[in-house]
Amino acid sequence: MPDCLFCKIIEGSIPSDTVYEDADVFAFKDIHPKAPVHVLVIPKKHVATLADCNDPAVLGLLMNRVRTIADDVLNLAAGYRVVINVREGGGQEVFHLHAHILGGKKLPF
Repeated sequence: MPDCLFCKIIEGSIPSDTVYEDADVFAFKDIHPKAPVHVLVIPKKHVATLADCNDPAVLGLLMNRVRTIADDVLNLAAGYRVVINVREGGGQEVFHLHAHILGGKKLPF
């Protein structure tokens, strides 16, 4: 998707503080963190929102990588929160499916 901010980050035309990358997902630090650890995990395949994703493989892969990144890369053994905002009313600002990993402190609900 040519106008997608996250697609441009994946291709490297916009810099990011990369945390993890493999053939299917890309993860980087949020530029406006809401917790001491705030990482975005995005599929490399462009899907605008969770509501637009009809591919269980993409969703399963995304959640599997969230777990891997939180446990093995970020060392969030004390716990973490995973958030997926859907559409404008749900707080989504960039229309490329992504999961937020938040941690590094006890998070209020």
